[in-house]
Amino acid sequence: MSDAPHPSSTITPESVRAFLPGSFPGDLGIEPLEVEDTHSRGRIVVDERHLHPGGFVHGGVWTALGDTVAAWATFRQLEPGYDFTTIELKLNVFGSGLDGDQLLAVATPLHVGRNTVVIEVKIDRTRGGESKLAANLIVTQFVIAPRTA
Repeated sequence: MSDAPHPSSTITPESVRAFLPGSFPGDLGIEPLEVEDTHSRGRIVVDERHLHPGGFVHGGVWTALGDTVAAWATFRQLEPGYDFTTIELKLNVFGSGLDGDQLLAVATPLHVGRNTVVIEVKIDRTRGGESKLAANLIVTQFVIAPRTA
């Protein structure tokens, strides 16, 4: 692999922040922290909108955070004009999330192929200054080639 910037290096935290207002990830409060060729990082600071009636972070929030941060990592793997869609994901949650916690997701490509990209997302929960692994998500993306005229 060369040291030249990847064609999708225009996907940055700043470009993501410009897109977020009015989008589903933006409405959830997902914040981009890093978007690099090797990984992406994003977070949510948990508030009441993220909780199910029992007072814990809803499974859909864990999934949305992981899938969103995986998308940023996937974009950095694609050639210009290519797109993708999530075709499968598997989430394991090991700990609870509460109001005021920070959920930090780090997405790393495991496989970058012609037709699929597989991303692993590890989500740490920080509470009271202590951080621990709270969830793991594996996402398989289907790569969509540019349409020909």
